[in-house]
This record gives sequence, structure tokens and C-alpha cells, in this order.
Amino acid sequence: MRLILHLSDTHFGTERPAVAQALIRLTERERPDIAVLSGDITQRARRAQFAAASQFVRALGVPVVITLPGNHDIPLDNVLVRLFRPYARYREVFDGPLSRVYCGPSEFIVALNTTRWYRHVNGTVSGRQLQWSCDELRAAPPGRLKLVAMHHPVYVPRPSEEHNLLRGYREAVAQWAAAGADLILGGHIHLPSIEPLAVPLTLTRSVWSVQAGTAVSSRVRWEAPNSVNLLRYDPLRAARECHAEKWDFSPERDEFVQAETVRMVLAGHTAPAAAR
Repeated sequence: MRLILHLSDTHFGTERPAVAQALIRLTERERPDIAVLSGDITQRARRAQFAAASQFVRALGVPVVITLPGNHDIPLDNVLVRLFRPYARYREVFDGPLSRVYCGPSEFIVALNTTRWYRHVNGTVSGRQLQWSCDELRAAPPGRLKLVAMHHPVYVPRPSEEHNLLRGYREAVAQWAAAGADLILGGHIHLPSIEPLAVPLTLTRSVWSVQAGTAVSSRVRWEAPNSVNLLRYDPLRAARECHAEKWDFSPERDEFVQAETVRMVLAGHTAPAAAR
């Protein structure tokens, strides 16, 4: 069994120390193999905020950590830095390319940078990024759980959030699905959700949107507490499926508690689409 921690929108600079410590205790107990932090790591892309985020990531103790920048990780209050070195502060603490591929023993993750220095909020995927990511997905070793991770969502739970959708998301999701993607991870809107995309986007292949809420920040929605996702995948099972668990922070218990589990049936299996 492989375990992936999906967290997003930590917004260091607005973090809740008690929630951050509770998340560290959760990782100590559950021991995920991989953590995917899908953007908005900081609130204002300041060095002190990145330093605090880096210390937190190390404290999680997860063997493999994949980070992605969000729109808040590009300086808003320094025009020259935003124009000429938009990711400089991010790169000071998080090494590696902004878009990358990770191939594990049971999973294959394509991480895409969907931010742009000239966009304050919205995200986009370029034609070159789309072609590269699809080529990588097709070249993945067989039997892997294939994930595409980014900051901006390809699914939102209500019409009022549609302006936050990734630019060009319909074409992108169709191509990723055709290339073999199973899950698309995102954040940005602080609203967790786990939804199949085949029907609403009229896809011929099953693919799931997995959205994380805000992990440790005080910038929560009234209907969505601090939360993270745990994704469990057993490559030895005959049925291709992945279990997504949403864990919410409980102030009363001072810990993250499992709030929901979704059984995601993946392409290549004929069982019903989901069981909650």
C-alpha cells in the first residue's frame, strides 16, 4: 500500500501553529510515502514566510516532497522582482524545476506550474506544457497510478467559483485523460472536493479531480475547516482503485480527524464509479 499526502494553500504568514503541529502529528502517525504541496505555500512570497514553510515541510518527515508554486508565491508588493525574478524566493528554498516528473514504485506524478508572473490570480497551461505532460504520461511505466498536480482547479463545486478554473481546463483534462491520467490534484479555492470528471466533461475515460482545502492557514472558508487529503493506492489489487480520505482539523480534539472517504474506481475496471 502506498500513501500520498495531498496538501495545499498553507499560506505561511497566516498559519495556525496549533494546526501545523497537528498536521505534523498526523504524518508521524500515518507515515505517508509522498507529500504533494500544490501551491500558495506562502501568503506574500516573503523570505521569512518561505523559511517558515521550508521548516514545516522538513518537520513533516515525508521521504519525498513535491512542491508547486501558487499565485501567492509570486511577489505582489515588489513589481521589479515580480517582473524579472518572479520565482527567485521560491527557488531559494525549494529546489528543482517548477514543472517536473516523479516516478515512484507505484505512482507517476506530473507536476505542472500553472502560475504566470503577469496573472495575479488565474492559472493557465500552455500548449507546450500540455504536450510535454501528455508525452510523459504516455511514457510512464505500466501499472503506475498516474497523477497530474497543479495549483489551479479543473473542477469547482459551484458556479460562483468558475472564474477560478484553470484556463483551457476542458481541453487539458481531455488530453490528460487520453494520455492515461487517473487523478488531477489541485487547490487554490480552499474548498476540498473529490469528483469524477468523465460525465460533466464528456470524457471517454475515467479521471478524477481531487481538490485540497487549506492545510494550516487561518484563511479558511466558513463551510470548510483546515483539511488535507490522504490517497491510498495498492498496486497489487486486481481492481484498479484509489481511496481518497479527507482529514479535517478538529479544534475540540486538537487533531486532524478523518471526515470522508471516497473509493475512486480507476480506468480499466468496470465496477460502479464511486462509493462514499
